[in-house]
Amino acid sequence: MNTTANYISELLYRYECVIVPGFGAFLTRRQPAMIQKDTNSFYPPQKLISFNSQLQNNDGLLANYIASAENISYTDAVAKIQRYIVSLKEKMAQGQRVELEKIGVFFTSIENTLQFEPIQEVNYLTEAFGLHSFAYPIIKREVYKKETEAIEETTPLTFTPEKRRERPYLQYAAVAAVVLGIGGFFGLKQVSDTTISYNNQELKKANQEIDNKIQEATFEITNPLPAINLNIIKDDEKGIITDIAATKFHIVAGAFRVKSNAYKKIEKLKKLGYNASLIGINKYDLHQVAYETYENRTEAVNALREIKKHQNSGAWLLIKE
Repeated sequence: MNTTANYISELLYRYECVIVPGFGAFLTRRQPAMIQKDTNSFYPPQKLISFNSQLQNNDGLLANYIASAENISYTDAVAKIQRYIVSLKEKMAQGQRVELEKIGVFFTSIENTLQFEPIQEVNYLTEAFGLHSFAYPIIKREVYKKETEAIEETTPLTFTPEKRRERPYLQYAAVAAVVLGIGGFFGLKQVSDTTISYNNQELKKANQEIDNKIQEATFEITNPLPAINLNIIKDDEKGIITDIAATKFHIVAGAFRVKSNAYKKIEKLKKLGYNASLIGINKYDLHQVAYETYENRTEAVNALREIKKHQNSGAWLLIKE
């Protein structure tokens, strides 16, 4: 029995992007708690799952996880994934709906395009563990109002007048309470506005970080892919080598939409003593700049650790294919 779907489900709890080589990628996006007024239902915060069939390159995450879980080689894990994908495509080619347990259902539409329906019952947001959706009854205020009026008509309330002692100090207490209430209201409003602004900034920052991870995500692989010889390509505009032959481990400093900004980054890193270079354009048309390029994986990992510690905590390792 092929348990690849179970491994994908386990990885979705920890990662925002899980790529199935040769098939596509499962992406997660955080959704805050919400209330549906039409159904009177409350839903806790959760991770929404989507599928992108364009992201098919093997990043090593799923294969390494399977190899570690089943104590098999990296090559055997890749082969297992390939067999699983072949079986999925064969079933969908026959018009069947293929369900991945705890993830969703795949099928082909009339236009012969791949469709995905995520399962809503599973919440991959670990922070919301134990929280479930529920519906609450509608409070019918008019019904209770009519019942109260009926009771007052049948059993009227009477009050016995009595002489009260004058207590002038209560007037001053009431005035003080009003003043304190007004001050507290504006104080709470200022705190509320500050909290809302901070939450909005954090949400934008989190969404930006997720986008960067999806665009630049790569994972350290204990069993690296076979070595590949690369051609040397020289940029005539700046005279900077963009690809280095027989190298494959790059410590990425950043990716830039504008090429001139990439050159500025390279010059800045060279002043710091790094052998910086432009290593090409990724799928998102971003020019990638590397601190250093290595042929040996151990050297690259050690250098990455030092750079993340002293220079840039956002640096990451790219294995050039």
